This record gives sequence, C-alpha cells and structure tokens, in this order.
Amino acid sequence: MVPYKKLYAGGILLVFLTVGIAATNPPEEEEGHYKNLKVLPKKISEDDMERVMAGFQRQLGVTCMYCHMPAKSETDLNFDSDEKKEKIIAREMLKMTLQLNKKYFNRKIDKRILTKPVVWCRTCHRGFPRPWR
Repeated sequence: MVPYKKLYAGGILLVFLTVGIAATNPPEEEEGHYKNLKVLPKKISEDDMERVMAGFQRQLGVTCMYCHMPAKSETDLNFDSDEKKEKIIAREMLKMTLQLNKKYFNRKIDKRILTKPVVWCRTCHRGFPRPWR
C-alpha cells in the first residue's frame, strides 16, 4: 500500500503544480517603454535607441538638450515632449532620409537603422546643427 500512497501524493502534487502554473499570468510583453515615437519603432531596444541618438549627436554636433526639453528636475530631460521645434524637424528629416535612401539608392533602411544608409544626417550637416554651414 505504501507505493500507492507515494504515487497518489505525487499525482496530487503534479495536479497542484499544473494548476498553479496555469493560474499565473505570464508577464505581458511591454509595448515599449519609450513614449511618443512616431518614426522609430515603438519596441526599439534601449541599446538601439542609444545607438541612433548617439549617431544624431555625432553627425549634428549637438547634445540631447538640443532636441529634448529639460524635465522638472534640472538633471533629467523630458524625452516625450514635442515642445522643441528641433525635435519636430529632426523627426521630419529622419523620415526624409529614409525615403531618399529607399527611392534613389534602393536601400530599404529598417526602422532600427541597422542598415547603413547612403544619405544620412552627416551628408548635409557635416557635424553642425544647421546644414551646409
């Protein structure tokens, strides 16, 4: 009789374990922790976002504050805000460069900008905030 008790106890344990696993909600996939993205993908990784933004900084010779508003605390920036016209212009120029690369150079640049574009910020800006300076 003892082997049946172990088998019975094991079966009950297995049922509880299965019910427990089924009852837990799997973590829902995050939509993306970046808000107000209109050209870049909403689910862009932090590494890809930093890479793209660092590229803008190098090619335009600017810092984050050029496009992004300071937040309530002076040490942070409000990346979601569209208050600065420079951010709106940068967004439009990003769309323009993606279209130019696709139309004239047959280069489909993915939204994470992993493919090396032919026309890019540096083409006109050459390290300055305003192009052809």
